[in-house]
Amino acid sequence: MKKCVKVLAGALAGLMALSFVSCGKKGGKEVTIRYQLWDSAQLPAYQAAADKFMEKNPGIKISIVQLGWDDYWTGLQTEMIGGTAGDVFTDHLAKYMDFASKNQLVDLTPYIKRDNVNTGIYMNDLEKLWQSQDGKTYGLPKDWDTIAIVYNKHLTDAAGVSHDELNNLTWNPTDGGSFEKMIKRLSVDANGNNGLSPKFDKKNVVQYGLVLSHSDDRGQAQFSGLACSTGWTYTDGLYDANYHYDDPRFVNTIKWMKKMQDEGFSAPYTETSNGSASIFNSEKAALVFDGSWMIGAYKNNGAFDVGFARLPEGPAGRKSMINGLGDSIWVGSEHKEEAWLWVKYLASQEAQDIIGSYGVVFPAIESGVNNALNKYSSKNWDVSAFTDEAKAPNGTFLYPIVDNSVMIGQIMTRTFDQIFLGQKDVESALKDSNKEILNLFK
Repeated sequence: MKKCVKVLAGALAGLMALSFVSCGKKGGKEVTIRYQLWDSAQLPAYQAAADKFMEKNPGIKISIVQLGWDDYWTGLQTEMIGGTAGDVFTDHLAKYMDFASKNQLVDLTPYIKRDNVNTGIYMNDLEKLWQSQDGKTYGLPKDWDTIAIVYNKHLTDAAGVSHDELNNLTWNPTDGGSFEKMIKRLSVDANGNNGLSPKFDKKNVVQYGLVLSHSDDRGQAQFSGLACSTGWTYTDGLYDANYHYDDPRFVNTIKWMKKMQDEGFSAPYTETSNGSASIFNSEKAALVFDGSWMIGAYKNNGAFDVGFARLPEGPAGRKSMINGLGDSIWVGSEHKEEAWLWVKYLASQEAQDIIGSYGVVFPAIESGVNNALNKYSSKNWDVSAFTDEAKAPNGTFLYPIVDNSVMIGQIMTRTFDQIFLGQKDVESALKDSNKEILNLFK
């Protein structure tokens, strides 16, 4: 286990002991730092970290506010405009450049230099992802994640499907490879025929082989792993904005996904408007793509056991998006020094060890990941699919860090709605949307 993490981490700089300045009460009044996050599953872990921080800094109170994903970003933008946003918030690599371009984030570089914070302790150079091209730093790393296949063991066992089969699937956009055959094998109609049978009735499906949530521009747990396994990339580089949604490799990937839906092997778009969870949790689908942040949610659902398998290997290899979250300070905070102390603490080994011990995410520091893996191991949960992908040479990719992420997301969400609802053909829809996105940067 530790060896796996060491391979994943690569050569890390030696961990330095961070000292934290205890900030006293200003004028005898306690300072409250409002901290915002979206994942309710992480609340206990972050509350434990906050409790430890407040013990060290008795003049500062951390008030944690949690909102769901959609409400979180909408509310954050509204509060920033209205001047009422929280002091510190959980930020996303696909989002932070939009905030930075609107001058809504504090540049952490002067604080990092002043306090001699060692940013070399983070795995896979995660700290570099929060640094802009002009040398500013808008967040410190807190965790990372990859995507894998989540499978319903009850349904796969019933079909005689083994973990090894699921863990070694292949895919291509032409015939779908062994992944398409697996989806068909796990699809069942009302008469008990699976998708490999010529008698399979696509109009009377009781169990889909695959279910996916609706997608945005990133397609993190939808198209990303498949499309990038063909050699396709979103743009030509991390900070480039020359999107390639009209590339034939991407077009063919989406065509294949649409075909799986139309032939009754993947849950229809009309049934996944609220996400994939309801269909998967009601055992109406055998497989779903999802992220490592959801491990606990799936394993603790109680209705049935799940397993995790690597994404299918495509023509250019097996590829998973890797994403990292960080903590940013809102420029409008009236308590920037205290907010910085909290951000610095969250990015420390002590805090990430605490968070890792709860087994809800993989922290950005090696020891925190070890704690998370130990927690999973104590429950006999095999999460190696996620870590194997992360440590594989060239096995991961990043979403571009560019401006206009909100607009790009809206354009591609609308486009995928049109495609999967049969309102526009795949090729013309993607060609039009890609042109619309490129026009944002002119």
